[in-house]
Amino acid sequence: MTLQERKIEKTRYFFAFLILIVLTIVFLAVNVCVGSVNIPFLEVLQILRGSGAEAVHGDIVLQIRFPRALAAAILGGGLALSGYLLQTFFHNPIAGPFTLGISSGAKLMVSLVMVLLLGNSIHISSLAMIGAAFVGAMISMGFVLLMSRVMEQMSMLIVSGVMIGYICSAITDFVVTFADDADIVNLHNWSKGSFSGIGWDNVAIMTVVIFVASFCVFIMSKPISAYQMGEAYARNLGLNVRRFRALLVLLSSILSACVTAFAGPVSFVGIAVPHLAKNLFGTSKPILMIPACFLGGAVFCLFCDLLARVVFAPTELSISTITAVFGAPIVIWIMIRRKREQS
Repeated sequence: MTLQERKIEKTRYFFAFLILIVLTIVFLAVNVCVGSVNIPFLEVLQILRGSGAEAVHGDIVLQIRFPRALAAAILGGGLALSGYLLQTFFHNPIAGPFTLGISSGAKLMVSLVMVLLLGNSIHISSLAMIGAAFVGAMISMGFVLLMSRVMEQMSMLIVSGVMIGYICSAITDFVVTFADDADIVNLHNWSKGSFSGIGWDNVAIMTVVIFVASFCVFIMSKPISAYQMGEAYARNLGLNVRRFRALLVLLSSILSACVTAFAGPVSFVGIAVPHLAKNLFGTSKPILMIPACFLGGAVFCLFCDLLARVVFAPTELSISTITAVFGAPIVIWIMIRRKREQS
């Protein structure tokens, strides 16, 4: 590669990151300002500075919209990063927490814990919710890994993951249908995916979990790069492939479990965003893709959550409804493009 080509490449990376950062900030601001009650941006700044503003608007911004927008950005980034890890692990472009049934497994376990504990008036901490979701995610992931040893075709593995997801969703719907305790009336809405009802305590916990896991993924960028070249190549470089694969499973499960615990299952983000990031940057280098996927997931979920709130206001759509509308066509495009490359 010539010096001129390197300069062009670096310039592209710079502007790609700039676009993602600007879009993240813009959508954060729009999500806080726009809703059933529109609040001017200057007034939002006054509220954030603690200056004089309407008390009602202050409560809307500080207690409802701002923590929700931050949650959408953080959880969206974590979900996209989880999808990137799963695509790397399985060497499959349509692998993701939702398609492999991992999100559904996490949803099932959280639903069971909520019904059993809340039904007996036992308070559930956010960490307990994440723990329950992690257990469910690992169980589903275990079934997917067992199927991967039996089935050589990756397309059949995806089908197996989808079937696991359907089974978990069916059991969850059964649990939700017969849950009659007043404390869990919102379980049905949560099971369809939503960033509503998230407070500052939740934001603090998800920030720690997501960013610690994301940092661990980032420092693994070199091993991921070697693994993308093939397991034999990675072994020749001294990488312990078995341990590395275990870490990929663990980190992707933590990220998807945290998202499911707070927002329920969110579809297609983990599949679509990594591919959008690769096309924007024109590279698959992990050291670039890891932060790019996180920022891209934040932008994607902020945009979808905004539409979920305002399109049919005051009625709010589930976040998975909107992410599916934009994410599903991307998955179809990925499959068509892959077919053309193989033919």
